[in-house]
Amino acid sequence: MYKAIIVDDENRSVETLKIILQQFCADEIELVGSANSIQEAYTLINSVSPDIVFLDVEMPHGSGFDLLEKIPKPNFEVIFTTGFDRYAVTAIKFSALDYLLKPINIEEVKEAISKAKKRIEGKYTQNNLEHLINNLRHPKDKSNKIPISVVNGFQFVTVNTIVYCESDDDHTYIHLIDSQKLTVPKNIKEFEEILANYDFFRIHHSYLVNRDYIKKYIKGEGGTILTDQGYELPVSRRRKQEFLDWLSNF
Repeated sequence: MYKAIIVDDENRSVETLKIILQQFCADEIELVGSANSIQEAYTLINSVSPDIVFLDVEMPHGSGFDLLEKIPKPNFEVIFTTGFDRYAVTAIKFSALDYLLKPINIEEVKEAISKAKKRIEGKYTQNNLEHLINNLRHPKDKSNKIPISVVNGFQFVTVNTIVYCESDDDHTYIHLIDSQKLTVPKNIKEFEEILANYDFFRIHHSYLVNRDYIKKYIKGEGGTILTDQGYELPVSRRRKQEFLDWLSNF
């Protein structure tokens, strides 16, 4: 049995999640408390030592991320809840953490709990939370790291070591500056959403490139870019003008 708490300023959201946990997850989750503010949550966490925290992203007088910053070495799993903030959701996904979109769905709660249970004994949660908070606090800092799924866990990759991303159906190849290539079971659209903030541009439906490594643009119907590493990547005709406008903003 895993101990859980709910942190959310909306009483209706708290009650909804309570009902779901009590009616559909009672055999694996013991709800030991709830809090409506960051300070209440901080006190509650120190008091009951939960295994899982259902944490609202946005609350008055701060955010769920502010709460995590108050806890240097979190020893619990976090399942975020949010009704909006697309960038935060993308950042959460890229930190290999779970989230629930409001209104909360029963099956999604059960799935999130199942994943959390599998990670309870893992080694990744604390690092993932630290990287998530840092990325959100410094959204344009290319020294930020994102976790990339690998066979035995996650490899944390510094944003500015990524030269470009290449799409292959539901997989993405991450090409790094040291010529390493990582294969990730994520659609390139997900990388586009998180990396756009770091000066990456989707030049083609199959390619997302880091501005820092563009050496030359060669004119053509769409054109081609040459990277510092010698890669030649096509620019689609449809994206050409937007790409050239983006380049001009160096």
